[in-house]
Amino acid sequence: MVDLPETRFLADSMLGRLAKWLRVMGFDTHYQQFYREGEISLLVHDGMLLLSRRRAIIEQYKNSLFIDSDKVQRQLQELRDMGYITQPDRTKWFTRCLACNIPLREISAEDARENIPEYIYYRDTKGIHYCPSCSRYFWPGSHRDNMIRQLEEWGF
Repeated sequence: MVDLPETRFLADSMLGRLAKWLRVMGFDTHYQQFYREGEISLLVHDGMLLLSRRRAIIEQYKNSLFIDSDKVQRQLQELRDMGYITQPDRTKWFTRCLACNIPLREISAEDARENIPEYIYYRDTKGIHYCPSCSRYFWPGSHRDNMIRQLEEWGF
């Protein structure tokens, strides 16, 4: 069994949607649309678990997993079936930037005021976070509720 808090995933260029959903669930998941030559080797050597749909890449790296399905729901279920995702800790959901994977920081509504919609500022000032890397802001709302509902439908 894998120690979940320590598992760091590296999704190859074919697994962008999986990377996003792993980040939603709070998993450290590196993803790029394109990797320079040798970049995957460095990241795997740094302890990341490579996830790929290409057998040729998987065969090159000891610390790697072949992902069979092309549907994100099934991909997450494959990771769960292999023991890499047990019952995820919901307190970690929505703690990483969906774009760049950096842990989010909580911010007061007042400090975020210029960067969030006005209705959010006046309606719900709890749970606003920002990414210190790409400066995106995140808050609880219908999009987040839909993602939670989707994860629950998938069995998480």
